Amino acid sequence: MTEASAHFRKLLADPQAECRALETYVRAHIPLTQAMQVHATTLDAHGLTLSAPLAANHNHQDSAFGGSLASLAMLAGWGLLWLSLDHGRGINIVVRDMHMDFLHLVNGGLRATCALPTIAAWEKFTATLTRRRKARLELRIEIICDAVLCARCTGMFVAYREAAGDG
Repeated sequence: MTEASAHFRKLLADPQAECRALETYVRAHIPLTQAMQVHATTLDAHGLTLSAPLAANHNHQDSAFGGSLASLAMLAGWGLLWLSLDHGRGINIVVRDMHMDFLHLVNGGLRATCALPTIAAWEKFTATLTRRRKARLELRIEIICDAVLCARCTGMFVAYREAAGDG
């Protein structure tokens, strides 16, 4: 077993507790998550899934607002990295770049799943973070509604260690 696979096995040991920790953190630090009514629904071998009700995130046509979909996708990527990096202790996580393809209307509850990175990508990311105190990782997020892929997102996230004494 590689160090990376052991890391993800440990992360997935208590997924409900990890989801609760993420929800508590984002609600306290990212006010938009309260208005969107974001919930950390699932953390498993496929990745992290966040959800939000359509009623709090609809547009003038009663389908999901594109800004809410983009925000939920970004939060899913950021949240997976936050969980994977020991709840961000001593590390800042930012979004460097994000691209989203909207494929179909979302007419039901919003659900964004960020896939776990490959073992190779995670090992490269953590080695760079250790060596340079800064690293980037590309994550893929999907928005699915009623078993239909409605949007795809690719996000580049950057993590950097806080300077000594900052945190």
